[in-house]
Parts: sequence; structure tokens; C-alpha cells
Amino acid sequence: MRIPNRWHLRRPLDEHGQKLNPWQFTEGRRIEPRGVIRFPVKPDGVTMDFTLDAFSTPVVHGRVVQLFERLGIQEVQFLPVQVEGHVGPYFILNTLHTFRCIDDVRCEEVQYWKPEDGELEKVGEYKYVKGMRIDPAKVGDSRIFRTWGWSLALIISEDLKQAMEAEGLTGTRFVEV
Repeated sequence: MRIPNRWHLRRPLDEHGQKLNPWQFTEGRRIEPRGVIRFPVKPDGVTMDFTLDAFSTPVVHGRVVQLFERLGIQEVQFLPVQVEGHVGPYFILNTLHTFRCIDDVRCEEVQYWKPEDGELEKVGEYKYVKGMRIDPAKVGDSRIFRTWGWSLALIISEDLKQAMEAEGLTGTRFVEV
């Protein structure tokens, strides 16, 4: 989001222009696509190999798919998409694993949803996480995953980060957790 003049992908739509549930792409499970997924772009601008839509859904260029295939990473599903006004190939990077691995003690600050917050389906999940730290022992040898209770975080291993940087992929920003 900090790249000047970058493109902005909006909420995903189906082939009929109906809004799709964007949160399905953060649940850490395989999705059976129904029809063509489209992303409107507004404003248009600099395209990237890795970008997040308006709901933090990772949308990647085929270069990312090729890299993951070369590295043998099978912890993701790539769902083909059309990006309005842009020739692809583009894909949603759907991560298939979620781990309860946030290390509350080592994080700068964490807050949980409580019943009085009025979001009963979220009670017990993270409401706010600042300065996230994870417990690596809880993720095994997984190279890409989401964190339970704070699904906006997309965590990758150091070797995958280095491979993405070496490939010169655009649009990424890494923060050690």
C-alpha cells in the first residue's frame, strides 16, 4: 500500500458482477471456485507481482506461481482471476494452513474480542495485534500460513522471503515476526 501511484484492487466479483465474500480467502482452507473471479481496479496505476485487494486478499502474478512451483510449495492454492484492464495471468494466493501461533507475551500489544464488543462470533479472537511475534515451534516446517484469530497476517518462512526477493518480485513488504 506504500508504493506511490500503485494500482488498487477492489473487492472480488463473480462473472455476473456480484460481490464475493472476501473473507473466504483468509480462512486457511481449499476453495472450489464457481466461475470467473474478477477484480475491479480503481485507481489504476503501477502493477505489481504481489498485491493485496481492499480486503487483504493476496493477488499475485503468474511469476509468483512459477516460483512457488519451482520451490515445491504445496501449502497454497492458486485461483485464477481476471484483473480489470490488465493482461495476466493473475491468481488469488489462497493459503491452506492456519496455526494458533501468536506469542502474546512477546507481542507489543494484543487485545481480544469480548462479548461486550457486540461481535459474538469473534469473541476470543484477536481484536488487535501490534508488534506481532509468533512461536516458531507451533508452525513446524510450514513455509506459508495464516495466524489463527488474526487472519490478516500472512506469514512466510525466511527462505521463501529470500527467494521472492532474489526473483525481484514487486509489491512485497516483509516484517520479521
